[in-house]
Amino acid sequence: MSSVVGNIRRFALGDPQSNRVVPPSGFTAQLTFFAAGTMAFLAVFAMALSLASGRLAARWGDELARSSTIRIVAPMDQRAAQTDAALRILETTAGVAFARALDTEEQQDLLAPWFGPELDLATLPVPQLIEVIEEETGFDAAGLRLRLAAEVPGAVLDDHTRWREPLVQAASRLRLLGWVSAILLGVTTAVMVTLAANAALAANAQVIAVLRLVGATDRYIAQAFIRRFTLRAFGGAFVGSLLGLGAVLLLPAASDTGGFLTGLGFQGWHWGLPLIIPVLAAAVAFIATGAAANRALKRLA
Repeated sequence: MSSVVGNIRRFALGDPQSNRVVPPSGFTAQLTFFAAGTMAFLAVFAMALSLASGRLAARWGDELARSSTIRIVAPMDQRAAQTDAALRILETTAGVAFARALDTEEQQDLLAPWFGPELDLATLPVPQLIEVIEEETGFDAAGLRLRLAAEVPGAVLDDHTRWREPLVQAASRLRLLGWVSAILLGVTTAVMVTLAANAALAANAQVIAVLRLVGATDRYIAQAFIRRFTLRAFGGAFVGSLLGLGAVLLLPAASDTGGFLTGLGFQGWHWGLPLIIPVLAAAVAFIATGAAANRALKRLA
């Protein structure tokens, strides 16, 4: 462990003589720093989107998987009797933890977002709703439908399967999109660093030729470029990650009324994940610059 720390320390401090091989400023420095910072900033949002989508998929799956609804579609003079019959059936159904009929106020609150708070349910043929909460083992939906069809002809069971599966699938695809975006951002960073390294190598072709004349090896020259561009990428990504975290903090918190448009930030230990981005950016720059330097030095030989 101490040897690894020592190597990292020596890499960060560098060799004062080899540092002169790469210009400390110029458009290549600005390009590398800006590209790494921008990609890190966007990567924070891609990570936040992916993690929020994962939480959303889990929440939708858990909430809808353990709840069902029974609609009593019957004439008004039969509705109360059929509701009581459905509740009695649910009391004896294995896997049902709790069941209750929604009152008028609750049903009106459910319809208020579409019809307004002044809606009078007496003017609409609104069915009676029964909320069903399942146990962890669940219940036999097919068997319950057969019992309801035989004893409560106006009852319709909705186990939310047709609603749950598309929502969970959509959230899962959003999570995958977030990770794919992060990978593409990493590839883009590698491309930008490679272009900047090639430009720096081409601009310093005469310096490289002189270094070779005085005995400098290609490995010595390549390490100077690798170190400088790796540190530039790390610094830019660190600043970009901090700005991204600050922007995520400004996003609205999770809210039931906001739905998916809120709660896109990090939660708990996930706030530490963006700190990995500068390390990954440095690793990408290390590999990309090394490959670019080796190719360029062979070409300049």
